[in-house]
Amino acid sequence: MTGTFVAVVGPSGAGKDSVINFARDCLVDQVVVVRRTVTRDADGGSEDHDSLSPAAFAAAERDGQFALSWEAHGLCYGLPIALDDDLAEGRVVIANLSRAVLPKLLARYPTALVVEVTAEPEIIARRLAGRGREGGEEIRRRMERGAGFHLPSSTVQIDNSGALDLAGNRFVALLRDILRLPA
Repeated sequence: MTGTFVAVVGPSGAGKDSVINFARDCLVDQVVVVRRTVTRDADGGSEDHDSLSPAAFAAAERDGQFALSWEAHGLCYGLPIALDDDLAEGRVVIANLSRAVLPKLLARYPTALVVEVTAEPEIIARRLAGRGREGGEEIRRRMERGAGFHLPSSTVQIDNSGALDLAGNRFVALLRDILRLPA
């Protein structure tokens, strides 16, 4: 049996990591949340990730250490090749991805499920401002970035404009269905 790759996409500030973490906490040992490698130092205000310098990231990429890698927002992102072992063992693997990498994802994992986490624009702007990493112009550019992406017709949409438990429980229900667990 092969596992299922669940790609969580959506605009910065929609709450992708929050929804993913909610599901991980509910389904503790039943799903694998992939830890990304990013060319950004870890800080308390961003996702929990492994950090590499741009040179070390390029070397890891050349050495085949990533199942997928991409660039977004001036940074490099990678998913460790070990996720292939989890999929081979039949696990549900969840990763936060850029929408721009979806063609690459679907070429490598044709049965991947894409879940788009969205939120109202004013909520996204408020969340981005609250992170304190970008100024007004960068926030505007991030918000405009998603306009040109074409998502697969099978994409599941989850609105995270309200309380996290509403979006989180919808994602958990979807994962329970994939795992064939009772509600």
